[in-house]
Amino acid sequence: MPKIVRFHETGGADVLKVEDLPLIEPGEGEVRLKVEAIGLNRAEVMFREGQYLDNPEFPSRLGYEAVGIVDAVGSGVNGLQIGDRVSTIPSFSMGKYGVYGESAIVPDFAVARYPDNLSPVEGAAIWMQYLTAFGALVEFGQMKKEDSVLITAASSSVGLAAIQITKASGALAIAATRGAGKKPFLLDVGANHVIVMDEEDLVERVMAFTSGKGASTIFDPVAGPLLEKLAEAAAPGATIFEYGALSPEPTPFPLFSMLGKGLTLRGYTLFEITKDSEKMARGKSYVYDGLQSGALKPIIDRTFPLEEIVKAHQYMESNQQKGKIVVTI
Repeated sequence: MPKIVRFHETGGADVLKVEDLPLIEPGEGEVRLKVEAIGLNRAEVMFREGQYLDNPEFPSRLGYEAVGIVDAVGSGVNGLQIGDRVSTIPSFSMGKYGVYGESAIVPDFAVARYPDNLSPVEGAAIWMQYLTAFGALVEFGQMKKEDSVLITAASSSVGLAAIQITKASGALAIAATRGAGKKPFLLDVGANHVIVMDEEDLVERVMAFTSGKGASTIFDPVAGPLLEKLAEAAAPGATIFEYGALSPEPTPFPLFSMLGKGLTLRGYTLFEITKDSEKMARGKSYVYDGLQSGALKPIIDRTFPLEEIVKAHQYMESNQQKGKIVVTI
């Protein structure tokens, strides 16, 4: 029987249990994967805690991203066959189709091939981060080379993807991070400038890096009180993309900055891309081509074995990582 990660109540990382469960056959429009690697995402922590967009039904699986080999195909599936190595795209209910485990069943629309120049570990670190950044910066933001992009939580996997995509477009990438320890790393991976928010004034540094204009696009998963500073750092007519709610504090609305500078504050999630077939096709093509050319390169912080899934989640919650955390099978 395959080992599957489930949880029976919401809470901290220790609610995650590795259980032996019967092997399940895929239904219509589904494929089953023999999982090789699992990419961890902050969304899974929020889901485990009962603070995500949808609520778990117990016992619940979890997990959005995995690489595996197709070992069973349900009826009505075209273009996939046993033996194909694929990665999963976050576009399904975690509770129903979670991929944490040695075996996973997912809808056929949620799998994609990835370039051969990537390892399975790298293949598990693609779609959440790159499609999230692509959607905001390229699809909706229409980023141009003259733009200046402020990226908060810059050492996260999505933040690093945003730096790479910004650099690929020729725009100015300004990375913001809490501690000074991550500054050399962020410069090495392509940020033009790094702001250490524990030591520097965010607004002053953004203005200095943009000749007093401010950031034309802001890409932020934190919100909370930080939003007021982001609005101050924004250029007239800028768009602030809020794609998360990592701050536990209330988020004040920066009314006067919004009015005075004509700002757009836009809530955004990856599902705006994955639920639209045309946007999804553009995103997959953009990411695949970038990975193949080397313009986009997944950055792996460290790996854990499946048996240490609790430690892996605890490490993710420590905010020490610089890139993707991957669980290997």
